[in-house]
Parts: sequence; structure tokens; C-alpha cells
Amino acid sequence: MATSTRSGDVLAGRYRLIDLLSESGGGRFWRAHDRVLERYVALHVIAQDDPRAHELVEAARTSAQVLDPRILRVLDAEEEDGRCFVVNEWGTGISLDILVTHDGPLTPRNAAWLVADVADALARAHAAGVTHGRLNPENVLIDRYGAVRIIGMCVDAALHGLSPGDVQGDLEDLGGLLHCALTGTWPGPSGSIVPAAPRENDLTLSPRQVVAGVPQPLDVLWRELDQRGAVPRWRRRGGEHPDVSSAAAIAAELLAFVGDPAGAPARLARAIPPINELRPVWLPALADPLPHDASRDDIPVVPPAPEPEPEPEPDLEPESEDEPPIPLVTELPTEAGMPVFGDDEDVTWLRTRSTPPPPPPPFEDLPERPLFAPDPPGGRRRLPPVPSEPGGPPGGPTPTGFWPWETDTGPDAQESTDSLESVPGRSWLRLAMAVALAVLLLVAVAIAFNLGRGRTALGGDPQEAPTPTTTTTAGRAAPLDGVTAGALDPLGTDGDENGSLAGDVLDGDPRTSWRTDTYLQQLGPTGLKTGVGLVLDLGGTRTVATVELRMLDDGLMTSNQVGLYAVDGTAAPTAAPTGDPVAEATGGGRLNLTPAQPVKARYLVLWWTALPEVSGGFRAQVSEVVVRGE
Repeated sequence: MATSTRSGDVLAGRYRLIDLLSESGGGRFWRAHDRVLERYVALHVIAQDDPRAHELVEAARTSAQVLDPRILRVLDAEEEDGRCFVVNEWGTGISLDILVTHDGPLTPRNAAWLVADVADALARAHAAGVTHGRLNPENVLIDRYGAVRIIGMCVDAALHGLSPGDVQGDLEDLGGLLHCALTGTWPGPSGSIVPAAPRENDLTLSPRQVVAGVPQPLDVLWRELDQRGAVPRWRRRGGEHPDVSSAAAIAAELLAFVGDPAGAPARLARAIPPINELRPVWLPALADPLPHDASRDDIPVVPPAPEPEPEPEPDLEPESEDEPPIPLVTELPTEAGMPVFGDDEDVTWLRTRSTPPPPPPPFEDLPERPLFAPDPPGGRRRLPPVPSEPGGPPGGPTPTGFWPWETDTGPDAQESTDSLESVPGRSWLRLAMAVALAVLLLVAVAIAFNLGRGRTALGGDPQEAPTPTTTTTAGRAAPLDGVTAGALDPLGTDGDENGSLAGDVLDGDPRTSWRTDTYLQQLGPTGLKTGVGLVLDLGGTRTVATVELRMLDDGLMTSNQVGLYAVDGTAAPTAAPTGDPVAEATGGGRLNLTPAQPVKARYLVLWWTALPEVSGGFRAQVSEVVVRGE
């Protein structure tokens, strides 16, 4: 029986059961190990006499017809020993139900991308004539790279005793997944651990009614999918109705809302919290053990037994003079110590000394050494003063050296002093210093001569001083003064986009800035507005060469897209710019908007059509704007 399966059992001689993941109505869902291919698999097992056994095998055969990397494949199906089991590919990641219950709803773009990927996989299955039948949040898996995997294609419905689903049921489940990803609640009829969606007057509330900030296109798409009643409850006359007739059409509608799909899997992967990650456990440090105190031991000390007196050896005499005496073999007691083996195979024992060794002899006092050398025989003798040279002070000695004492006492003492040699190498040092001074003098004379002729210090022609120009550096025009700034928000409800901060972009202080409002969705045709910007008043018609922007990139992804428009007139523009901009820039940091040719205008419009993504939405922030021209 299926209920008799336990962890460690081996099915079909190759699938060893490891972890019981879930149990429903006598059926069990296991994580198992394929001992033949050395991989983990998912295994559904029920009793062979269960009414669902036949439908489970048929569902496995049907699911095997779909080949899509986003759908976990069926690997094997077999009946043996009273059991019926189906083996599926094992997927790693976090399911949608755990994600929304632990971390809350997803952002609109992440939710749209997730459901669009599931819808595209279902479109391939529907094209092969296969439906899922029970597409709830537990059957949608997201791995750490943001890839989506669908679990239990056909098999999960059969295991729960449900009839094979149809295409309309899968489309309604797609709407339930969209509602769950946007609100963290589940409106579908299938069971799920996700809390049920709120209802009012027996009607399920739309995502926009449950959570504030849900974009209207996604809310309208869910209302079109929520057609389980006999009469469409949400359809409005004259309104736009997205195409929800097939899974492929739903995927196309959601991808149109997402826009550029680049980086969508990476953003979805960053939204997954580290719920199942292994974290190191740091054990507290233990103090060093205290030294052992033998006085506190409770074990009684047994005194050693007295050594027995040695017995006298018997005097054995040889029975005859030709035979040697037979030695007496006695059992020697075990002795403690280190054995020492001799050359004649005798063993002696190295024991500790019974008497302590004699102390070392005392240290002998070192002989005293005098601080100064002893006087030589005959006493010390000072050198006589040397007569002064001609021109020196009369009678004044001019000593050339000094020796502390003289050991010679004979008449030739003066001669031995006069014959002392000079210090070795002193004459060469004096010669090198004289040569260096001569070289420095020649260099100074040459520099003075060149400067006197009006040349450089090395004798070259002096360069002419650069003439002042109107540009600060080569190829760059000078900044224009007298420029003022104002916010431009013709598509907003109040027409003001933080206009009080617009002047901070021209104050020369990078710590102050102007920023747009934070939007929950990107600008564009599917957003709330197509653009927002700044108006720069030059004070008169002037020639503009380039406009430099300094952006503050504090978002996760930098994707500023801004255009430069030149407007000449007597009044500042108040409507959204039309036509092609004279210059465009995309990116972040420092942006340069340089027209192909310098333009003449009174007003400049900086118009953002895409904002960088930040925490909680989309927002652009500018710290400085510099207009260069004449």
C-alpha cells in the first residue's frame, strides 16, 4: 500500500525515497534519489488499487508530450508491488505561495513578467493539446536566477482526483496567478496556503481595490480574465478590452506592459528573499580550563605495597664436572623505567636517581676592569705648542692635531709626533667637492647668459603666451549666465513637478537637486504619462552649443532617457514638446546633449521619456545643469 512507503524504501530498484513533501488523500509526494543516473527526482505514489491510479498514469503519458524547459518533465511511470508511481524532474527554487506569504506582493513589472512567462509556457502546452488542470501558486517555481518552472503538468490534477482540465480553466488560473502576485491573495477555486482574496457582495475584489498603486492596465486585464460567471461582470461599454482569448494573447498583453524585457529575470531574482539559504552558525568561545587541583579529587590515594624481600638464590652445583649448571628461571617483576639494551642482549633499566644531583659550583666573580687605561711608564706628556705661521697671531699656537699622551720620553719624541700621517682619503674628498662647485658655477653662468639674451634657461626660443578666448577649454564653449529653470508637467493632474526645486540645478551646488515624482510604473504609452521635464529660460535668443547634465544615480538600474528641444518665442512653453529633439542622451551620471549644429533659441526644454528604477518605483534626479554657448 502507498501508506506503507517509508523514507529509505527503494522503488523499481533505483528510486530511493528521501523526504516526504506532502500527503493528500492517500497519495504521497516524495523527494527521491535516482541511484542509476545519480540525480534527485520528484515522485508521486499511490496505491495500485486506488481509483486514481489509471488516471495518474494517463496524465503522465499526456504530460510527456510537452517539451518546454519551463515545464518539469515526466521521466518515468510504473506500477509494481501494489504501488503506482510517477517520476518527475526535480526543480530547485521557491514557489510563488511561499514568496508572497513571506515577502509580500511583487512589484507590477515583476508580477507581469512572471505571469507572462507562465502564460507563454502554457501556450506551447495548449498547442500540443495538453492542459495543466490545477495551476495554483504552489505549482509555480522561481529559481535563484529568476527562471520560472511549472510543476505537476496534468499529474497534480489527477493525483487530487480532478478531471482533466480545459483551456478556459487554465486561463482563469492565469488570472488568479496575476491577482496573487499583485496582492498576495489567491482568488482561484483550487486549494492554496495563500490567504483567500477579499470578497464583497459575493464578488472578488480586483487587484486595484485590494492594493493601492496597481497599474490600471493590469487591473483591466484581470477583470477580463475573471469571467467565471455567466455574464461578464466587469466589461464596460466603449472601453478598451485586452485580448484574453488564449494564453499566447495574455502573454503578449503582459509583455506589452513590461516593455523592454532586458534584465527582467535578474530583477525577479533580486526580489526573492534568502528564505532557504544556509547560514553559518557561530558557537560562543569557551574559556581555557583551569589548572588541575589534586587536593579536590575525591578518589582515595592507595599507598604502594611494600616490596617483598628477595629470596636467597639456591646454590646449584653441577651434577658432573663436564655439564654446566642449569640456571634457575624465575619470574621477574615488572619494573618501571626505560629499557636499555646492551650488546650482549642484556636489558637494564634507566631509572631516576635516588639522590638529588649536587648543585653546580658558584659563579666566580669577574675581574674588575679599569674605566681608563693605565698610565704609561714615565707618566703622560702633553705635546708642545706649534709655532704660529707667518701672519698669524703672535705667539698663538695653531695646532694641527692632538694626541692624549706620548709614550716616548726620549729626545726624539717631537720627531715621532711630526711624522704622523694624515687621514686616508681626505684629499680625494676635497678634490671632489671642488670639482662639484666648479660645475655648479658653470651651469649658473650658462643660465644667466641665456636669460640675458631673452631665451629660456636651456637656450630655446620662448613660446608665445596663449591669447585669451571666450572658451574655457579647447573645444568647449563658455557657460551662459542669466539662465533660469522651471518644471514642466503638462500631462500631470496639478501641472507642477516639484517646481520649487527647479532653481537648484543652476545654483552651482551639487548637493542640491531637482527631482521628479516617484512613479510606480515607467513613463511611456502604457504609463500614466509619456514624459516630464524642465524649461530653461536663456533670457533672450542665444546660440546654444551643448547642455551638460549631472544626474544622481541612486537606483538599482540606470536608464535615463532625455531629449533636448529648442523653442524660440516670447512665452515659455507649457505643452509637451512635439517633433524630433535636437539632441538625445541615455544613461546616467554626466550626460551631454550636443546638437549636430549650434541652435539659436530663447527657451530650452529637457524632456524625460524614461526614468531610472529606484527603490519603490521610477524617479529621475538632477543636481546640476550647465548651458554652454554664446
